Amino acid sequence: MIQLQEVTRRYGRRGIGTEAVRDVTLTIPSGEVWAVVGPNGAGKSTLLSLLLGFIRPSHGIITIAGDLPRDYLQEHGAGYLPERFSLPAGWRTVDAIRLFARLERATPADADRAISLLGLEPHLDRPTNDLSRGLLQRLGLAQAVLARRALIILDEPTEGLDPVWRVRLRDILAELRAPDRTVIIASHDLTEVERIADRALVLDSGAVRDVLDVRARDAAADYRLRLAQPFDDVGGAFPDATRIAELEYVVAVTGPADLSQRLAGLIALGALIDTVEPLRPGLEERVRGTLDGRT
Repeated sequence: MIQLQEVTRRYGRRGIGTEAVRDVTLTIPSGEVWAVVGPNGAGKSTLLSLLLGFIRPSHGIITIAGDLPRDYLQEHGAGYLPERFSLPAGWRTVDAIRLFARLERATPADADRAISLLGLEPHLDRPTNDLSRGLLQRLGLAQAVLARRALIILDEPTEGLDPVWRVRLRDILAELRAPDRTVIIASHDLTEVERIADRALVLDSGAVRDVLDVRARDAAADYRLRLAQPFDDVGGAFPDATRIAELEYVVAVTGPADLSQRLAGLIALGALIDTVEPLRPGLEERVRGTLDGRT
């Protein structure tokens, strides 16, 4: 879907300017959700601007489905949520959605679907400048997914969302997945990234430090299982369980389905479970390790 070859974006004059993106070579396929992560000033926003054709590389080439970004966007468009989504004062929510639908050449049914998907029905007659930060973000998300483009780019999509809508956003992104669609998210929220992304592109000082496979969460893994009270038959559900403390065990499973089945079996045997946590490093720890080892 997306190819970057030795892409650099420099601001200012050569030798005294700043390289916001530096020598990036990368392939992003269709059918996946990619997250762009890294500290402030890492180059995330510049990379998104390059992909959207807002700016051009100082060096190197970017292609999307074989076209330069501006040519691709002119022909095919893209769903886009900027980091700071705003609208002119006085617009009503319903008017904004209708305008976006016309710009996207979307049908009224598409507009109704986006309104329903983001729970905007009770707020259609409200001026957009009266919306809370979370509601305005949901309106921005509605316009980004309105036409279901093959390329969707979301800059900090969880910003301002309450916990309920963060969970619903995961469901929306899961529903958007398609073999011919690529979703790219820039985010500081590594907990949410770990739940929704296939891969995390780690940027630092404009350079790619690593591409982490977030899907490894679905692979075989060890977990720490802590019981709320003593129980003698943990082996009935986890034959290979290793006891590490009076109420704690390390158990191995082949994936989430296996873990769920075995936990259900353990509860059926009469055990009372306190906590279950993976022993593999989380995304935040992996990103920190990547950045700590940077050169």
